[in-house]
Amino acid sequence: MDRLNYINSGNAAYIDSLYEAYKNDSESVDYGWQKFFEGFDFGQGNAPQPAAANAAAGTPEHVLKEINVLNMINGYRSRGHLFTKTNPVRERRKYHPGKELETFGLSDADMDTVFNAGVEVGLGPAKLRDIRQLLEDTYCQSIGAEYKYIRNPIKTKWFEDRMESKRNKPSFTVEEKKRILNKLNQAVVFESFLGTKFLGQKRFSLEGGESLIPALDSVIEKGAQLGIEEFTIGMAHRGRLNVLTNIMGKTYKEIFAEFEGKNYDLETSFGGDVKYHLGYSTDVELSNGKKVHLSLCPNPSHLETVDPVVEGITRAKIDGKYNGDHDKIAPILIHGDASVAGQGIIYEVLQMEKLQGYKTGGTVHLVINNQIGFTTNFKDARSSTYCTDIAKTVLSPVFHVNGDDVEALVYTINLAMEYRQEFNEDVFIDILCYRRYGHNESDEPKFTQPVLYKAIEGHPNTREIYNEQLVKEGSINAEFTKGLDKAFRDELQGQLNEIKAQDRFTDTKPMFAGAWQGLHVPTKEEVYATSDTAISEEQFLEIGRKLTDLPTDKPLFKKIEKLFDDRRKMVNETRTFDWAMGELIAYGSLLKEGHPVRLSGEDVKRGTFSHRHAVVTLPDTDEEYTPMDTLGADAKFYIYNSLLSEYGVLGFEYGYALANPNALTIWEAQFGDFFNGAQIVVDQYLVSAETKWQRGNGLVMLLPHGFEGQGPEHSSARIERFMELCADSNIQAVNCTTPANFFHVLRRQLHRDFRKPLVVFTPKSLLRHPACVSKLEDFTQGKFQELIDDASVDTKNVKRVLFCSGKIYYELLEKQQADKRTDVAIVRVEQLYPTPKLEMEAIKEKYTNATEFFWVQEEPENMGAWPYMLRKFRKSPLQLEVISRKEAASTATGYSKQHASQQLYIISKAFEAPVSQEQKENVKKSADKMAETNAD
Repeated sequence: MDRLNYINSGNAAYIDSLYEAYKNDSESVDYGWQKFFEGFDFGQGNAPQPAAANAAAGTPEHVLKEINVLNMINGYRSRGHLFTKTNPVRERRKYHPGKELETFGLSDADMDTVFNAGVEVGLGPAKLRDIRQLLEDTYCQSIGAEYKYIRNPIKTKWFEDRMESKRNKPSFTVEEKKRILNKLNQAVVFESFLGTKFLGQKRFSLEGGESLIPALDSVIEKGAQLGIEEFTIGMAHRGRLNVLTNIMGKTYKEIFAEFEGKNYDLETSFGGDVKYHLGYSTDVELSNGKKVHLSLCPNPSHLETVDPVVEGITRAKIDGKYNGDHDKIAPILIHGDASVAGQGIIYEVLQMEKLQGYKTGGTVHLVINNQIGFTTNFKDARSSTYCTDIAKTVLSPVFHVNGDDVEALVYTINLAMEYRQEFNEDVFIDILCYRRYGHNESDEPKFTQPVLYKAIEGHPNTREIYNEQLVKEGSINAEFTKGLDKAFRDELQGQLNEIKAQDRFTDTKPMFAGAWQGLHVPTKEEVYATSDTAISEEQFLEIGRKLTDLPTDKPLFKKIEKLFDDRRKMVNETRTFDWAMGELIAYGSLLKEGHPVRLSGEDVKRGTFSHRHAVVTLPDTDEEYTPMDTLGADAKFYIYNSLLSEYGVLGFEYGYALANPNALTIWEAQFGDFFNGAQIVVDQYLVSAETKWQRGNGLVMLLPHGFEGQGPEHSSARIERFMELCADSNIQAVNCTTPANFFHVLRRQLHRDFRKPLVVFTPKSLLRHPACVSKLEDFTQGKFQELIDDASVDTKNVKRVLFCSGKIYYELLEKQQADKRTDVAIVRVEQLYPTPKLEMEAIKEKYTNATEFFWVQEEPENMGAWPYMLRKFRKSPLQLEVISRKEAASTATGYSKQHASQQLYIISKAFEAPVSQEQKENVKKSADKMAETNAD
C-alpha cells in the first residue's frame, strides 16, 4: 500500500514550513491552515516540532494521518471526476488508483476519528466519515468537476467554496422546478410531435439530450441577472429546431411551414437552406419582465465552423454596441462530442480566448455528448480521456454532468455563468447523454452500435425521470405533467392546422434590421454603378501629413525614420504616392467619416513585406506608436497581429463584419497561398451565405499574389478558386495595379448602400515598384476603375490587344515601351468579378484594326482568371486566346532560373518578339529581391 501513499518527506517538510510561518504570524497562512494548526497545537500541548530534514521520520502518526486526510481531500478535488455517476446509459470506465481509503493511507478504522483537516472543506474538525461523505457528494455524483489544473489559486478556491458548501446539490424552489419541468416537457413533446407528424423527414432530433433546453433557459435567466443583455449562440444541426422554438422563440408555425415546404417563394432570388441550418434573432422576455437579445448564428454542416463566426459577432458588438464591456454580451457554443475532440478549429478558437484582438469575455461551451459520432464509437474518436480535454490547453474549467439529472445540469450551467462573469474566461460543460435514433431519424444505429442502442431502447426520457422525481418528493402530483403534455400538444396541433390551411407562409423577419438598417440587396445595375469615392485635396494631404508625423521625443529605428521621411516627401513635395500611402490614407479617410476600421492578420502591423508600418515599435521597448490614432477621428482604428491561424481568424473576421456592416473589416493573409487553410469559411460563408441564409457581409480579404520566383507556396492566391465561386454578384474580386485604384475600392466598400465581400489580390514586388505609384489627382478626382485602357497607343495602329490583370501589366509595359510597340495595346482588367464584360467587348469595337485579342496571365493555363474568362466569353463577340504558363499540377516552379525563363516566355509571346537582356536582368532582380522577404 506504500506505493499508493502520497505522503513523503517533501509533503511533511512543506507542512513543517507552513507551521513555522504560522508560529511567526498566524495570518500568513490560509484560514484553513490556521484552524488546522490551532487543533494541532491543542493536541500537542505546543510541543516543539521536528526539523524539516527529519520530518517524515519524526512526525507523530496522527499528524501524518491529518496530512493523509488533506491528501484525500486533494485527491477528490483533482480526480473525483473519474468516479462520478455521469453516464446515463453506460458503465463508466475504471481508473486506478481509485478513491478507496487505502489509496490515501487511511482505513475503516479511521472513519470515526476527528481530523482538523475538516476545516479545509468548511466542516471544522470533523470525523473522517463526514469529510469523506462531503467529498463523495460534491465530486462523485451527477457532476464531475475538473478545475485543479487552473494555476490561479483564487479561481480554484472560488470553485471549492461554492461547490463544497452546497455539496454540488441543487436547491430549487417548487416554482423553479416546475419551470424546469415545463421546458423539459416542451423539448420532449416537440420532438415527439415532429416525429409523428412528419414521419421520415430529417430533423436531427434532440431526443436523449432534452435537458439542454431547460439548461439554456436557465443560463439566459442567470446571465441576465448578472448584467448580460445579449447572447450569441452557435450550434450544429442536432437539436437546433428545438432550440429555435423553445429558446429563441421562433414560432412552431414557422417550423411546420418549413416541413410543409410552404415557405418557398418561386420568385425569390435566394437559394435557401435546410431548416436545421437556419439562424434566428429575437428579443425574449424573461421571468422578471426584463428582455434580452438572442442571436442564433446560421451554420453549415461543417461542424464547428460556426464557432469563430460567433466569437467575431460577439467581439464586434463588444467594440461597437457595448463600448468594450465584455459583461454585457456572452457567446454560447454548443458542440458535439465527436466534433469538439476531432475538429482543429476548436483549438484555434480557444487560443483566441485571452488575445487582445479576439477576446470576448469568456465563452460558455456546452457539449451534447451522445458518446458517438455518425457511427464511430467514442473510443475510436479520440485519444484523450474526455472529449473536452482540449479545454485544458487554456486552463478552462470543465464540468461533466449526467444529462438525465436535469437539476444538476441547470445548477452547473448557472455556476458556469457566474464564473464567466467573475473572471471573463471560458468554461466547458460536458452533458453526457445519448442519441435516441441514428445520425438522422432514418438511420439504423444498431448496425454499428447494437449494445449501446439496446440500452437506449429501454431507457426512459429525461422528462419521465424528472417527473417521477418530483412526484416522489411531493413537488407536483401525477396529473401535473399530464396537463402540461396535453396543453402543449394542443398548441402544436393548432399551429399545424393553421399552416395546413395556408397556401404559403411568409417569414416576417426582415433581412436588413438592426445594424443593417438602411442597406439592401442590390440590383444588377447597382452592382455595376460607379461610386463617388474621391476626397478633397485638402483632406487627403491633411491625413497624409498626420500619418507621416513621428514623435520627436522618442527614439526610433533609423530605417523607420528614413521610411517616414520618404512618405513626408510624397505629401509635401512629389505629390505622388506609393501603395502603402494609398492604403493608409484610405483607412484614415474612412475613420474621419465615422467608419471604424479593423485590420487583422499574422503580420499586419508591419506588413509581411515590410511596407505598411501602420504601427511603429520603439527600439529597446515594447511601446508602440500608431500614427492613425493622431487623426482625431471619432471612429476607432483596430489593428491586430493575429495568432498563426487562417481558418479561425477568417471565420472571426467574417463574424465581425456580419455584426458591424458600417465598419471596414479586413483580413490579410501572410501570403495569398495560405488562405486555403480557411477554404471552408470561404465556401460555406463568404460566397454563399447571402443566397442560403439571406445574410450579407462586407468583409475584405487581402491576398498577396504574384509570380516572383518564390516557389509553389508563395506565388498564388488561387484566383481560379475564387472565380469558380462567382455567381449572382455574390462577391467582388479585384487585382489592382495602382495605389489609387486600391484606395478607391477600399472606400467603395462603405460608400454603397449594400455590402458584398471584397477579395483583393494584392501585390508584393509592386509595393516598391517605381512605376506603381499614383498622382494626387488620381485620389482626389478619380474613382475606382473596373477596367483601364491603354492611353499610350494610337487606336488605329493597334493590331493586337493584351488583356491582363495585376503585376504582369508592368512587365508587359516595360517590353512595350522598350520596343516602342505602338501596335500592341495593354488593357488592365482591375475588377475580375463582377466582370466588366461590356467594357471588355467595347474594347474590341474601339480597336477596329486589331485582329488578335489575348488574355495574358502569369498563372498556368488551368489556373488564374483564364478558365473563368474562357467560359465567360465563349459566346461573346470578343474571342480571347491565352498566353500563360502551360497547365501544371503545382502553382509555380521552385527553381528561380525556370521561373525567369517562364516569365520571359510569356512576355516574349505577348509581343511575338525576343526579350532584351535588360528585361531579363530586371526579372531576375525582382525574383532575387522578393526571395529576401520570403516568410519561410
